[in-house]
Amino acid sequence: MRPTITAFKTSPDRGHGLARDMAVRWAFEEVGLAYDVRLVTFDALNAPEHRALQPFGQIPTYEDAAVALFESGAIVLHVAAQGAGLLPSDPAARARAIAWMFAAVSTVEPPIVERSMASLLDRDQPWFEARQSLLDTRVQVRLADLSTRLADDDWLDSAFSVGDLMMVAVLRRLHGSGLLEEHPTVQAYVARGEARPAFQRAFLAQKAVFDAAAMDGA
Repeated sequence: MRPTITAFKTSPDRGHGLARDMAVRWAFEEVGLAYDVRLVTFDALNAPEHRALQPFGQIPTYEDAAVALFESGAIVLHVAAQGAGLLPSDPAARARAIAWMFAAVSTVEPPIVERSMASLLDRDQPWFEARQSLLDTRVQVRLADLSTRLADDDWLDSAFSVGDLMMVAVLRRLHGSGLLEEHPTVQAYVARGEARPAFQRAFLAQKAVFDAAAMDGA
Protein backbone atom coordinates (compact mmCIF):
# COMPACT_ATOMS: atom_id res chain seq x y z
CA MET A 1 0.00 0.00 0.00
CA ARG A 2 1.43 3.36 -1.02
CA PRO A 3 1.27 5.95 1.77
CA THR A 4 -1.89 8.04 1.64
CA ILE A 5 -2.42 11.40 3.31
CA THR A 6 -5.51 13.56 3.62
CA ALA A 7 -5.68 17.19 2.54
CA PHE A 8 -8.39 19.81 2.10
CA LYS A 9 -10.36 19.60 -1.12
CA THR A 10 -10.87 23.36 -0.86
CA SER A 11 -8.08 24.78 1.28
CA PRO A 12 -8.57 28.00 3.26
CA ASP A 13 -4.94 28.93 2.56
CA ARG A 14 -5.92 29.79 -1.04
CA GLY A 15 -2.92 28.06 -2.57
CA HIS A 16 -0.26 29.69 -0.40
CA GLY A 17 1.09 26.41 0.95
CA LEU A 18 0.07 27.00 4.55
CA ALA A 19 -2.30 24.08 5.13
CA ARG A 20 -0.75 21.46 7.36
CA ASP A 21 -0.36 18.84 4.68
CA MET A 22 2.34 21.08 3.16
CA ALA A 23 5.08 19.98 5.55
CA VAL A 24 4.16 16.35 4.98
CA ARG A 25 4.25 16.75 1.20
CA TRP A 26 7.63 18.46 1.53
CA ALA A 27 9.00 15.59 3.63
CA PHE A 28 7.88 13.04 1.04
CA GLU A 29 9.63 15.03 -1.68
CA GLU A 30 12.85 15.37 0.31
CA VAL A 31 13.18 11.60 0.84
CA GLY A 32 11.93 10.73 -2.66
CA LEU A 33 8.96 8.69 -1.51
CA ALA A 34 5.78 8.52 -3.62
CA TYR A 35 2.44 9.10 -1.92
CA ASP A 36 -1.25 9.43 -2.62
CA VAL A 37 -3.61 12.15 -1.43
CA ARG A 38 -7.24 11.73 -0.42
CA LEU A 39 -9.02 15.07 -0.55
CA VAL A 40 -11.63 15.76 2.11
CA THR A 41 -14.26 18.45 2.60
CA PHE A 42 -14.75 20.35 5.84
CA ASP A 43 -17.93 18.37 6.50
CA ALA A 44 -15.97 15.12 6.15
CA LEU A 45 -13.69 16.10 9.02
CA ASN A 46 -16.44 15.15 11.46
CA ALA A 47 -17.35 11.88 9.75
CA PRO A 48 -16.76 8.80 11.95
CA GLU A 49 -14.27 7.31 9.51
CA HIS A 50 -12.13 10.46 9.58
CA ARG A 51 -12.42 10.85 13.35
CA ALA A 52 -11.17 7.29 13.68
CA LEU A 53 -7.95 8.46 12.03
CA GLN A 54 -7.83 11.99 13.46
CA PRO A 55 -9.68 12.28 16.79
CA PHE A 56 -9.63 16.09 16.64
CA GLY A 57 -11.15 16.32 13.16
CA GLN A 58 -8.19 17.93 11.41
CA ILE A 59 -5.84 17.25 8.51
CA PRO A 60 -3.50 15.69 7.60
CA THR A 61 -3.71 12.01 8.36
CA TYR A 62 -1.36 9.30 7.16
CA GLU A 63 -1.96 5.65 6.35
CA ASP A 64 0.25 2.90 4.98
CA ALA A 65 0.19 -0.87 5.23
CA ALA A 66 1.62 -0.82 8.75
CA VAL A 67 0.47 2.33 10.53
CA ALA A 68 -2.09 5.11 10.66
CA LEU A 69 -0.98 8.47 12.07
CA PHE A 70 -2.23 11.97 12.75
CA GLU A 71 -0.47 15.27 13.61
CA SER A 72 1.74 16.77 10.93
CA GLY A 73 4.89 16.70 13.07
CA ALA A 74 4.51 13.01 13.85
CA ILE A 75 3.81 12.23 10.20
CA VAL A 76 6.82 14.24 9.02
CA LEU A 77 9.08 12.41 11.46
CA HIS A 78 7.73 9.05 10.28
CA VAL A 79 8.26 9.97 6.63
CA ALA A 80 11.76 11.29 7.39
CA ALA A 81 12.70 7.90 8.80
CA GLN A 82 11.73 6.17 5.54
CA GLY A 83 14.63 7.53 3.48
CA ALA A 84 17.79 9.61 3.45
CA GLY A 85 18.09 13.36 3.59
CA LEU A 86 16.13 14.52 6.64
CA LEU A 87 17.45 12.55 9.61
CA PRO A 88 21.25 12.52 10.10
CA SER A 89 22.90 9.12 10.52
CA ASP A 90 24.92 10.33 13.50
CA PRO A 91 22.82 9.63 16.63
CA ALA A 92 23.62 12.95 18.31
CA ALA A 93 22.88 14.97 15.18
CA ARG A 94 19.66 12.99 14.68
CA ALA A 95 18.58 13.78 18.22
CA ARG A 96 19.28 17.48 17.68
CA ALA A 97 17.28 17.48 14.43
CA ILE A 98 14.29 16.00 16.26
CA ALA A 99 14.74 18.54 19.07
CA TRP A 100 14.47 21.35 16.50
CA MET A 101 11.26 19.77 15.21
CA PHE A 102 9.81 20.01 18.70
CA ALA A 103 11.09 23.57 19.04
CA ALA A 104 9.30 24.52 15.83
CA VAL A 105 5.89 23.20 16.86
CA SER A 106 6.10 23.75 20.63
CA THR A 107 8.07 26.98 21.05
CA VAL A 108 8.01 28.98 17.82
CA GLU A 109 4.61 28.14 16.33
CA PRO A 110 2.25 28.90 19.28
CA PRO A 111 2.83 32.69 19.39
CA ILE A 112 2.70 32.86 15.58
CA VAL A 113 -0.65 31.05 15.46
CA GLU A 114 -2.03 33.08 18.37
CA ARG A 115 -1.09 36.27 16.55
CA SER A 116 -2.72 35.09 13.33
CA MET A 117 -5.93 34.09 15.08
CA ALA A 118 -6.14 37.42 16.87
CA SER A 119 -5.79 39.22 13.55
CA LEU A 120 -8.65 37.19 12.12
CA LEU A 121 -11.05 37.11 15.05
CA ASP A 122 -10.37 40.09 17.32
CA ARG A 123 -9.72 42.97 14.95
CA ASP A 124 -13.01 44.70 15.84
CA GLN A 125 -12.36 44.58 19.58
CA PRO A 126 -11.35 47.81 21.37
CA TRP A 127 -8.34 46.10 22.93
CA PHE A 128 -7.09 44.62 19.64
CA GLU A 129 -4.21 47.03 18.99
CA ALA A 130 -2.73 46.64 22.47
CA ARG A 131 -2.99 42.87 22.38
CA GLN A 132 -1.59 42.66 18.85
CA SER A 133 1.43 44.67 19.94
CA LEU A 134 2.01 42.21 22.77
CA LEU A 135 1.67 39.24 20.42
CA ASP A 136 4.05 40.86 17.92
CA THR A 137 6.62 41.23 20.69
CA ARG A 138 6.32 37.55 21.62
CA VAL A 139 6.95 36.53 18.01
CA GLN A 140 9.83 38.99 17.72
CA VAL A 141 11.53 37.39 20.73
CA ARG A 142 11.45 33.98 19.03
CA LEU A 143 12.74 35.43 15.75
CA ALA A 144 15.59 37.16 17.56
CA ASP A 145 16.52 33.87 19.24
CA LEU A 146 16.56 32.12 15.88
CA SER A 147 18.68 34.89 14.37
CA THR A 148 21.23 34.39 17.12
CA ARG A 149 21.25 30.65 16.60
CA LEU A 150 21.63 30.86 12.83
CA ALA A 151 24.21 33.66 12.79
CA ASP A 152 26.08 33.04 9.51
CA ASP A 153 24.97 29.41 9.11
CA ASP A 154 22.58 28.21 6.43
CA TRP A 155 20.75 25.75 8.68
CA LEU A 156 20.06 25.23 12.36
CA ASP A 157 22.55 22.41 12.88
CA SER A 158 25.01 22.14 10.00
CA ALA A 159 23.16 20.25 7.22
CA PHE A 160 19.49 20.70 6.30
CA SER A 161 17.33 18.34 8.37
CA VAL A 162 13.79 17.57 9.41
CA GLY A 163 14.22 20.28 12.05
CA ASP A 164 14.74 22.91 9.38
CA LEU A 165 11.80 21.59 7.37
CA MET A 166 9.39 22.02 10.27
CA MET A 167 10.88 25.36 11.33
CA VAL A 168 10.60 26.86 7.84
CA ALA A 169 7.06 25.50 7.50
CA VAL A 170 6.12 27.29 10.73
CA LEU A 171 7.91 30.54 9.89
CA ARG A 172 6.21 30.79 6.50
CA ARG A 173 3.03 31.71 8.37
CA LEU A 174 4.60 35.11 8.96
CA HIS A 175 4.68 36.04 5.26
CA GLY A 176 2.81 39.29 4.84
CA SER A 177 3.11 40.27 8.50
CA GLY A 178 6.25 42.38 8.07
CA LEU A 179 7.89 40.61 11.01
CA LEU A 180 10.25 38.44 9.00
CA GLU A 181 11.64 41.51 7.25
CA GLU A 182 12.78 42.84 10.62
CA HIS A 183 15.01 39.78 11.02
CA PRO A 184 16.97 39.43 7.76
CA THR A 185 18.85 36.35 8.96
CA VAL A 186 15.61 34.46 9.55
CA GLN A 187 14.04 35.84 6.37
CA ALA A 188 17.01 34.53 4.35
CA TYR A 189 16.75 31.19 6.15
CA VAL A 190 13.10 30.83 5.14
CA ALA A 191 13.98 31.78 1.56
CA ARG A 192 16.65 29.05 1.45
CA GLY A 193 14.09 26.49 2.55
CA GLU A 194 11.57 27.66 -0.03
CA ALA A 195 14.23 27.50 -2.76
CA ARG A 196 14.80 23.78 -2.25
CA PRO A 197 13.53 21.74 -5.22
CA ALA A 198 11.62 19.40 -2.90
CA PHE A 199 9.77 22.36 -1.39
CA GLN A 200 8.90 23.68 -4.83
CA ARG A 201 7.49 20.32 -5.92
CA ALA A 202 5.41 20.05 -2.75
CA PHE A 203 4.16 23.64 -3.08
CA LEU A 204 3.06 23.14 -6.67
CA ALA A 205 1.34 19.86 -5.80
CA GLN A 206 -0.67 21.52 -3.05
CA LYS A 207 -1.40 24.61 -5.15
CA ALA A 208 -2.71 22.41 -7.98
CA VAL A 209 -5.46 21.20 -5.63
CA PHE A 210 -6.53 24.78 -4.90
CA ASP A 211 -6.39 25.72 -8.58
CA ALA A 212 -8.52 22.72 -9.54
CA ALA A 213 -11.09 23.57 -6.87
CA ALA A 214 -11.17 27.18 -8.06
CA MET A 215 -11.77 26.06 -11.63
CA ASP A 216 -14.59 23.76 -10.51
CA GLY A 217 -16.22 26.66 -8.71
CA ALA A 218 -15.85 29.06 -11.62
